Amino acid sequence: MALPVRARHHFGHEMLPALMESGTYAVDPEPRGGPWIPWDEVGEEGAAALGVFAPVYSLFSGPPGAVVVAPGDVRGTVLIPGHDGYCLGLDGRDGPNLACEECGRPVATRLDDCSIWQAVWLNPIAVRRVPGPAPRITDWETVVEEGHSTPPVEQPGRWSPQWEAAAGVALAHLLVASAGARVSLPGGLATDMFGRALDALLPPGRPARTLALTGPGLPASGADIALVPVHPQTGETWQPPGSPATVPLPADVWLGLAFPEDLSRLPVTGGLPHGVERDDPLPLRPGWTFRPDRHLLLYTLARLPAVREPWLRRLYLHLRNPTNFRVF
Repeated sequence: MALPVRARHHFGHEMLPALMESGTYAVDPEPRGGPWIPWDEVGEEGAAALGVFAPVYSLFSGPPGAVVVAPGDVRGTVLIPGHDGYCLGLDGRDGPNLACEECGRPVATRLDDCSIWQAVWLNPIAVRRVPGPAPRITDWETVVEEGHSTPPVEQPGRWSPQWEAAAGVALAHLLVASAGARVSLPGGLATDMFGRALDALLPPGRPARTLALTGPGLPASGADIALVPVHPQTGETWQPPGSPATVPLPADVWLGLAFPEDLSRLPVTGGLPHGVERDDPLPLRPGWTFRPDRHLLLYTLARLPAVREPWLRRLYLHLRNPTNFRVF
């Protein structure tokens, strides 16, 4: 599968579910694991060679290509004693914490602490992938027809952490596509996701560009910027006709935007008056304004070459200041 955008996401102070579905795996193309190298030691040119185009606090020095799987899919490993976490589990702060049961060599890092999506990251130096049958790649029509959409509110009073993570990454691409000008949003959930942040980050004035939800099963919009799905297996971004600038969203979040599920219960006969909702069950409503994930916004912006443009560089440096993130 494509590496989920929430792989680098931390959320709240609670136990999160597994990052990957059982029977699937993903590969992280970027370096992973310590020791950390401070920005001052790497330098601007060295960081650009690693695909980082704006100042960050530090960079990983570990090898790229780590494979992530669900914790329950791992066999033949044992925990290495002496490893710890921040709160309720393991967070990988001490390096690999799983060893091969037979030889004792460290082979992986298990993450299951609070605020972290549970996963096992296999060290690409210690393990290898054995070729098997080529997986069947699902076409876009099937992704829409059979794909699982993640609802924006999964628990009473709380926006979905998957949506907040996806919005953080998408907002970075949306800022680049805006070229620093106001963007007209299509309303509804898309405005909930991006409206408040864009109002704070882009200059006032009449919108110069338009954003529309575009993808398989939706008609072409003709907008300047298209909010499109990312294929859950290949990681490829849907390419709309007309070649507008594209802003990627994970397929499950995009499906929740494009084809929201109505899970409300209705009477067996008759109907409800307009504007009246049943109170069994109570409709899920968020308890606060939607906030794109700031960490993923900065992480993504730093890895987009467009961040070297003066206006976006100033905005990036502004957002790095902890006192300037009230919008999040």
